[in-house]
Amino acid sequence: MNEEQTIAVRCTVNGEPVQALVPVRKSLVDWLRQDLALTGSHVGCEHGVCGACVVVVDGRVVRGCLMLAVEADGLVVETIEGATRSGRVAALQEAFFERAALQCGFCTSAMILQAAEFLSANPCPSRDDVRDAISGNYCRCTGYEAIVDAILAAARG
Repeated sequence: MNEEQTIAVRCTVNGEPVQALVPVRKSLVDWLRQDLALTGSHVGCEHGVCGACVVVVDGRVVRGCLMLAVEADGLVVETIEGATRSGRVAALQEAFFERAALQCGFCTSAMILQAAEFLSANPCPSRDDVRDAISGNYCRCTGYEAIVDAILAAARG
């Protein structure tokens, strides 16, 4: 018999309590996407390099492909869906839209969550500061200039 072991997980996802039996080897991003239908975070490289899988765990940006879902037990998880619903990233989303800082959208959710964390620590960044802050989030479509412009615009309010 090849039955996968599961562990009970209790956490908060986007402000809602969640209880589930989760396979021990399932990544956080896969659990969010496949089991909770929260598809804003994406699976790119599955090695923590591209940044498409970014979610917020206990107030910090993490790579959802490198964290097991069972590690979220007792923690607070926020996806782009939750950040959008709360309005926390509204200024960034508007700036991305106004400056055409998205094309295919694959990296956008992660870029916005990464930028939100960065701007909370550095509300008046330079262009170089922004480029450094998003350097771990790959975008294959935009060339980053519009993304940097959007983040700087959101910082200026």
